[in-house]
Amino acid sequence: MGEFVSVEIADQIATIRLDRPKMNALNRQLQEEIAEAARLVDGDPGVNAVILYGGERVFAAGADIKEMAVMSYADMSVHSRVLQDCFTAVARIGKPVVAAITGYALGGGCELALCADFRVAGESAKLGQPEITLGIIPGAGGTQRLPRLVGPARAKDLIFTGRHVDAAEALAMGLVDRVVPDGEVYTASLELAATFAGGPAAAVRAAKLAVDHGLEVDLDTGLEIERLHFSGLFATEDAREGMTAFAEKRHPRFSGK
Repeated sequence: MGEFVSVEIADQIATIRLDRPKMNALNRQLQEEIAEAARLVDGDPGVNAVILYGGERVFAAGADIKEMAVMSYADMSVHSRVLQDCFTAVARIGKPVVAAITGYALGGGCELALCADFRVAGESAKLGQPEITLGIIPGAGGTQRLPRLVGPARAKDLIFTGRHVDAAEALAMGLVDRVVPDGEVYTASLELAATFAGGPAAAVRAAKLAVDHGLEVDLDTGLEIERLHFSGLFATEDAREGMTAFAEKRHPRFSGK
């Protein structure tokens, strides 16, 4: 699709592949191509799950510091909005998203992984938010998505110190969901994504929206969000098929409608 990002679709699974040698540094063009790919797979009814993948060597080592170093406050006040919007496009994909993490996922790379629903890391992977070592802070969601995932104390540790964590520590703190041998990262991510292929796409989208939006509001509002999504699914063919299949003691044949 773009110079640095491609999308491959097979068996209802889309792989968004980053390829900007050497380290997938996230310059503005790469950010915008990621957002374009996210919108493409989100709107494709033939896609039921998505994998974010940087290749066998690295997920994404962070923002393009050379590009940022010449920006003024005025420049960054505009670009930071673009940056956040690009990553938010990934977070808003209404389908399960798996980040397949090899090598480094640092700074913006870690923030991109945080936009996924699940993270599978290789044994030698390193994750972190080292922006503080440059005299700045994360600007693509790290101060917001990271504490929601691992809790405020662990997030502050990573953000205040800028230290890198290995895959084992990332797993222990809940930053990643699974650790596998380096050569098996994409295969393991594909296996995870495949569990959602052929499922009730409308229900999965509703579940993702209910969880994600519910985390942003109080409990009563969250329950109302859940109720509206829950009742709305009774207008879908998949809900009728699922309950009919249950009554008939057979496997449902979901159509995504």
